[in-house]
Amino acid sequence: MPQIAITNTFWEGVDRLDKPARARVHKAMAKFQQLSIAQLHADKGLHLESVVSSRDPRMRTIRVDDGLRIVLLAPGDGGGGDVFVFVHVVPHDKAYSWARRRLYTVNTVTRCLEVRDLTAMEQITPLFAQEAAVAPRLLFAPWSDTVLRHLGIDDVTLRAARTVTDKAQLEAFGSLMPEDQFEALWLLADGFEPEDIYRDLVAVRQKAPAGDDRVTGDDLAAAVTRTRSRIALVTGPDDLADILEKPFAAWRVFLHPIQRRVAYRPSYAGPAQITGGPGTGKTVVALHRVKHLLGRSPHTRVLLTTYTTALARALQNSLALLLDHDPVLLARVDVTTVDAIAHRTVRQLRGNPGAALGDKDERARWQRLARRLELPWNEAFLAQEYRHVVLAQDLRDEEEYLACERRGRGSALGRSQRQRVWAAVAEFEEGLARDRAHTWLRLCAEASRLLREEPEAGPSYDHVVVDEAQDLHPAQWRLLRALVPEGPDDLFVTGDPHQRIYDARVSLRSLGIAVAGRSGRLRVNYRSTEEILRWARTVLDSEPIADLTGDGHDTLSGYRSLLHGAAPVCEGHRTENEEADAVVERVRGWLDAGVPPSDIAVCARFNTLAGKLADRLAGAGLPVVRVRDGEPESAVGVRVSTLHSMKGLEYRCVAVSGVTATAFPFGPAVTPAEVDRLQHVTDLAAERCLLFVGCTRAREALYVAYSARPSEFLAV
Repeated sequence: MPQIAITNTFWEGVDRLDKPARARVHKAMAKFQQLSIAQLHADKGLHLESVVSSRDPRMRTIRVDDGLRIVLLAPGDGGGGDVFVFVHVVPHDKAYSWARRRLYTVNTVTRCLEVRDLTAMEQITPLFAQEAAVAPRLLFAPWSDTVLRHLGIDDVTLRAARTVTDKAQLEAFGSLMPEDQFEALWLLADGFEPEDIYRDLVAVRQKAPAGDDRVTGDDLAAAVTRTRSRIALVTGPDDLADILEKPFAAWRVFLHPIQRRVAYRPSYAGPAQITGGPGTGKTVVALHRVKHLLGRSPHTRVLLTTYTTALARALQNSLALLLDHDPVLLARVDVTTVDAIAHRTVRQLRGNPGAALGDKDERARWQRLARRLELPWNEAFLAQEYRHVVLAQDLRDEEEYLACERRGRGSALGRSQRQRVWAAVAEFEEGLARDRAHTWLRLCAEASRLLREEPEAGPSYDHVVVDEAQDLHPAQWRLLRALVPEGPDDLFVTGDPHQRIYDARVSLRSLGIAVAGRSGRLRVNYRSTEEILRWARTVLDSEPIADLTGDGHDTLSGYRSLLHGAAPVCEGHRTENEEADAVVERVRGWLDAGVPPSDIAVCARFNTLAGKLADRLAGAGLPVVRVRDGEPESAVGVRVSTLHSMKGLEYRCVAVSGVTATAFPFGPAVTPAEVDRLQHVTDLAAERCLLFVGCTRAREALYVAYSARPSEFLAV
């Protein structure tokens, strides 16, 4: 009986199909696995056949239906046993064209299975060689052939690399070269040292899976087993049925070697931090880390936490999938927000903490205090001082406030001014106590104090795993620090400072969370095309972004995508109505192209505009689902959302509407420079990050629209 292996390119092809076509693919795969190899060649339904004139003689196709074929790699004369590798599923004519051009080989350094578009590489390399002959500088001239071969660069790729003069030419090879080899070259071009690339990319691939004592040459079966980042080996009919029944979430099957290394590292000596740009799999790594920690002991208790309720719900659903809905394992994981943990802690140790204030109510209280105390500062300044100084440093009394260093604040305050501010803070907190109310950050501060005073009384965990860490405030970090004893694997943190859309500045080291020597970075995007990423990065305008530790700046250096597609479209319109009409037509075009409605999102900064767009789409006869608190699981329709609610979600096609001069930046969200220059810079960065987050939710197509004057963040 044949054994099936499934590549990531196959899943990507399946993911683009509609539901009936997916079902036919499932049926063909199940039938394939039930037949003997002799029966496969004789079966007229599947119609297994060779690909004439293919660069790889092992290329085969099987029939799904009249218009769709599966491309697969058959075991050849050089070995491979009975393993058939399913590599793609595409329309009939494209299947043969795709298969003829590609060659699968086993890398002699990493011993993993690789694929290249050999025909295209042979066509492009001579053209680049002509330019290279007269170029003043070649991109990879600083490194010898020996260095490049040590990184797994084979002769074919080496010939191509020696013709490259700049990164734009290297990008032209991006979808043609073997993925691992292109990644090594890209990081070299981005300034990384060969030794670091070897450690992070090559060495981890060289390690054979446990128990794999098979040959290491050109044997297909052994290479498949080693290529865990891109190929899943199906062990039997039950395994295939299990995979096909579950959602098409490739992260459950495939982990990039770097992702696997950090997620399944046996142990970290203390807190560990993983950062990376959008789509690099940070959440995937966090979920797999939870799975690893649970597997080390039947008594392990884990807290998996994040910033918002919607994100926590998404984590809960994904973890259930990853753990196969095992009730015993799931019972040992608390998946919730930091604020919810604070509420539970205070209620358990002190009783009901009362009602939480919304942002509007909090600003109103500060406004009344400023007016009654005749203070020279407005409510925004006072709220920020309370948040970024008093709560951030856990200041308890006036003496501590008078002596503190107001880090991150750009407005000097003398002693008498601080005394007046503290009088307002004291009255603000007295008012909260009198009304049995709290702000969420104030509640987190109280919860961490209670746990420090009574460490055995509140909830405790063996491990805490944090996702979307960039949006957490120091008061929330103190609570997390208090929830888990210091020691190996106490905290595992993932985040991206470039997606910091809430004003949270923190120095982890100052809070007893030191990650030096235990940090890693994910640089490969598996969600969006390179064209979308390159466009979205212009929104950030190369502004320095503070890292998660608070001790330096983060960078997107080396950040790239494996995928390519059409360039994003940015259009201006005379009126908001014309803009809405254009959005409807863009969505209709995506639907006509076969994109399912639930794979399309339309978003805007404000609820008002999102509501108008939803009404306009529905009025045009298109199915619509409003996203207000996390992704609806089963409803069918185009998703319409605010940008804040898009965080943590992804779609094949995204339209971002209302990117005007008055919305980005939004005046009330930005502190005037004359009030506090540092806060002004921070607020502007958060505005850019919000738009960046919305644009990077798109996997294949991005449409950005505005009416009247465009945002200053757009390069138009």
